[in-house]
Amino acid sequence: MKDKSGYIIAAAFIGPGTITTASLAGANYGFHLTWALLFSIVATMVLQDMAARLGLVTGQGLADGLTQSTASPAIQKLMAFLIVAAIGMGNAAYESGNLTGAALGLHALIPLGISIWSVILGLLAAVLLYTGRYKLIESTLVGLVFLMAIVFLITLLFASPDFNLMWQQMTSPTISLPSLTMIFALIGTTIVPYNLFLHASLMAKIRRDDNHAQAIVDCRKQSVRAIGFGGLITLVVVATAMTAFFGSENTLTAGNLGNQLEPVLGEYAQWFFAVGIFAAGLTSAITAPLAAAYAVCGALRRPANLDDGFFKTIWLTVIVVGVVVASAGFKPLAAILFAQAANGLLLPVVAVFLLIVMNTHPGLGQFKNRLASNIVGSVVIALIVALALYKLVSLAS
Repeated sequence: MKDKSGYIIAAAFIGPGTITTASLAGANYGFHLTWALLFSIVATMVLQDMAARLGLVTGQGLADGLTQSTASPAIQKLMAFLIVAAIGMGNAAYESGNLTGAALGLHALIPLGISIWSVILGLLAAVLLYTGRYKLIESTLVGLVFLMAIVFLITLLFASPDFNLMWQQMTSPTISLPSLTMIFALIGTTIVPYNLFLHASLMAKIRRDDNHAQAIVDCRKQSVRAIGFGGLITLVVVATAMTAFFGSENTLTAGNLGNQLEPVLGEYAQWFFAVGIFAAGLTSAITAPLAAAYAVCGALRRPANLDDGFFKTIWLTVIVVGVVVASAGFKPLAAILFAQAANGLLLPVVAVFLLIVMNTHPGLGQFKNRLASNIVGSVVIALIVALALYKLVSLAS
């Protein structure tokens, strides 16, 4: 089987949350928060490499590896509970953002309302997962997302951006209490916790041979290319929104997100943007519940395949919760931003799980984490925890 997992992971994190969060960051902060995005891209490469290595070498997903790499039954049960709570609940929040983003795009085309479109999209995602024939559709939607990225790049060049100003802002990083939610959102939209479980499970299903070292090298190269491209897309969206909105009297809202494409697409900008964010949303609305099902089934040692009834129950629950939250009347941009921030807060828990597995799993042998991977993983955890504590202390004072 040819490995395309790196591009699946990149497509999974380029969802409506990425487009919306990057647009809001560029419009409100310019390039001052680029440091958070660049850090997230590098951290994603390192963490996804760990997850992929686990799947390739052991043939197990992250949840399986975690619960089976600890000797104490009590600790195994505790970790299983935390995985079910963190990934199951976290993906439900993430799913609401995916459905809200996709519904936002469709509402711009046919104004039926965000709630109605969320229900329709939830049903579509459920049907696709139930039949198992979602891969071709997902590939088409990913293609639309990449096409949208090209238009963003062309738009940015035609808009005559001030590259000197971008560089000045990039080298003048900002961190403040008002910007923390946006920082968490940028991190959460890039280092997506469920992608770690998804990547490990996908790699575990690939036919492996005895040459694990070469397979790891090949996988690492592809992941770096794919994730790097995904990061570039996000950076271009930030730059485009900055050029269109930052420092101007125009305020970015749910209704004018597509205005940043007007220099190239004119009156068709909103339509194209709507199709793109719908494509991104539906793609992510499929992968989020799928990853939750892999994680929960792995933690509970249940069969992780599309035909299993319990597996279906997990992804269906995530979709239903996502539909309910997306239909509850929250402001679209606020719901998407909240989902991304929630993932940023969830990340330290998942990263700790991953580090534990990569240092203790008996099946990894010589492919256990080396010092460099442990240092980067620890820095990621420390940064997210520090930001969270800073926000809590600031709010309490």
